[in-house]
Amino acid sequence: MTELGGCVHRPPGGGVAPGPARIEKLQDLAPDRVGDLLADSEAAGSRIVRRLVDEWADRTNRFDRPGEALFAAWIAGRLVGVCGLNVDPYAGDDRVGRVRHLYVLTSVRGRGVGRQLVAQVIDRASDRFDRLHLRTNNEAAARLYVAMGFRAGDEGSTFSHALELGRRPG
Repeated sequence: MTELGGCVHRPPGGGVAPGPARIEKLQDLAPDRVGDLLADSEAAGSRIVRRLVDEWADRTNRFDRPGEALFAAWIAGRLVGVCGLNVDPYAGDDRVGRVRHLYVLTSVRGRGVGRQLVAQVIDRASDRFDRLHLRTNNEAAARLYVAMGFRAGDEGSTFSHALELGRRPG
């Protein structure tokens, strides 16, 4: 088992521990699929999902570079969360990834969906990246990241949290 900051996020044999949602890699971000997430995030005063939708539509971020991915969380056929993984555009090093656009519907928060999404990103990242960065101003999200092994970054840097993934042999 792999432990990050005391939080076990991988079962024996690798992969990601099961949880309340089905996590899948998205190949397309159809507007009709993200409507509930977009409305929920905007009602909560967040622009995370709006930026995701806009960047997808104008092709500035399709999560299609080597190692990148956009993951979706589904419960009972409903999209309840998203989280992406990009090469960090601020790091100047293609071995540094960036956690992007984590958002979980307000009505399903506290059930482990965000943890599942971040665990999936970490699992995917470990094959391609040595380190993950992210930026959040959300206290609940910051607590989740710290519980999953991320460390707070330096004030004024391009990230608020970082996770060392370590190099794999080969």
